[in-house]
Amino acid sequence: MSEQALKDVIQQKYGEAAIRAKTGQEKGGCCGTSCGCGDPIASDLYGSDETQGLPDAAVAASLGCGNPTALIELKAGETVLDLGSGGGIDVLLSARRVGPTGKVYGLDMTDEMLALARENQQKAGATNVEFLKGEIEHIPLPDNSVDVIISNCVINLSADKARVLREAFRVLKPGGRFAVSDVIVRGEVPEAVRKSMELWVGCVAGALHEDEYRALLVQAGFDAVDVEPWRIYAVEDAKQFLGDAGLDAETISREVDGKIASAFIRATKSADLSVKAGACCEPGCCA
Repeated sequence: MSEQALKDVIQQKYGEAAIRAKTGQEKGGCCGTSCGCGDPIASDLYGSDETQGLPDAAVAASLGCGNPTALIELKAGETVLDLGSGGGIDVLLSARRVGPTGKVYGLDMTDEMLALARENQQKAGATNVEFLKGEIEHIPLPDNSVDVIISNCVINLSADKARVLREAFRVLKPGGRFAVSDVIVRGEVPEAVRKSMELWVGCVAGALHEDEYRALLVQAGFDAVDVEPWRIYAVEDAKQFLGDAGLDAETISREVDGKIASAFIRATKSADLSVKAGACCEPGCCA
């Protein structure tokens, strides 16, 4: 399947998820078609103290595999970019933390999600937020323009993850931080899983091996790279998402037991790029 065909499938599935969230339908109805549709991937990611005061639809549209806002300290006045911002939950949480002197951008390619996110922004009264339409492989922001990049189970969906990470490096300011939640692979995964479009859209088939994730971040120019698996899926977890995708869950689950995990992924862009050989430090060099 071509890269564009993959994007079309992702837009369709996440558009459907946005409509479900807006109309109050259960998230569980999308399992097998969107990452974070319910246990085991997306349960218990946000505390009640965090979601208090957020629009219900922002919480319902959360389809992630972690809580990137908990990975990093955000400071008043900072500029944050959320790659694949969906219904806006992580944007709104970040906006609280950077305060009125800060700014948070949410980037998404799905019209329904953008419409839902802007509606949630209005309900939340967040004036320091802007949602942008675009692709994470082509971030519509200038070089060296944001302090922090977050993302929640979205980078694994891209067919060109190396470009996503180069773009992230480009738009970060020197000294900027990269802190995302994503699904990773910790061993060989059966070909049937890799070929399944439902599982790709569900954040499994497109996941990078943890070592490859580290290598791509280093190649993009990042320092202090850390990939920390925090929720490792066991055979019973695997049966659920494999069965939802129409695969032979009983057989394949034994082959993926413990090999798929949600991870916290952190890295930094050096404040002194002149000392990092090969770093992408010239305007446009990462385009």
